[in-house]
Amino acid sequence: MKLLLDLLPVIFFFGTYKIAGIYPDESLVLAANWLGNDIPEGQAPILIATFVAIVATALQIAIVWLKHRKVDRMLWVSLIVITIFGGLTLVFRNEIFIQWKFSVFYWLLGLALLGSHALFRRNLIKRMLEAQISLPEPVWSRLNLAWVLFFILLGMLNLYVAYHFSQNAWMNFKLFGCTALILVFSLAQGLYLSKHLIDDGNAVNSDATSKPLH
Repeated sequence: MKLLLDLLPVIFFFGTYKIAGIYPDESLVLAANWLGNDIPEGQAPILIATFVAIVATALQIAIVWLKHRKVDRMLWVSLIVITIFGGLTLVFRNEIFIQWKFSVFYWLLGLALLGSHALFRRNLIKRMLEAQISLPEPVWSRLNLAWVLFFILLGMLNLYVAYHFSQNAWMNFKLFGCTALILVFSLAQGLYLSKHLIDDGNAVNSDATSKPLH
């Protein structure tokens, strides 16, 4: 259920784009009613999908608030970023802004991980996972850096696809490609961490210390 909620804006974005693409004439009329008559040819599906994604992100935050009475900071960041870049896409009738949105968000995630560790000595990856697993401190640091680099590269790859492939190809990459890359990276991370887990306070590799890490 949580995974579905996390993917809610992306699912609505992708689904709306595909449905609007099946009915181009109706989509053009709808987009014109919302945004005016100066809709570039073929841009109606991405414009409608962008509007729906903004609404879906706001809905996601509302659901989280009603359920938990608090909202994670990155969800607010996501809403701000998609509202800004999605708004620019709607105003200028240009999909490149919403395509940049995803890269900017990935880079902000990487910056948050890097900045928190460098400036405040807080490893956000460790804070999320330490209740489930115990690792030597150097491994936590490498894991945090690995996610920083992954988000930077994912943002760069997103822009490469956006500028070198069709709008439809980029949309498929956004949903399937990015999701697959995150899944593969997470699985690879799991294999790496399995070699460094601490069992009953004792490390199984040379990175561990004799003192429990709690």
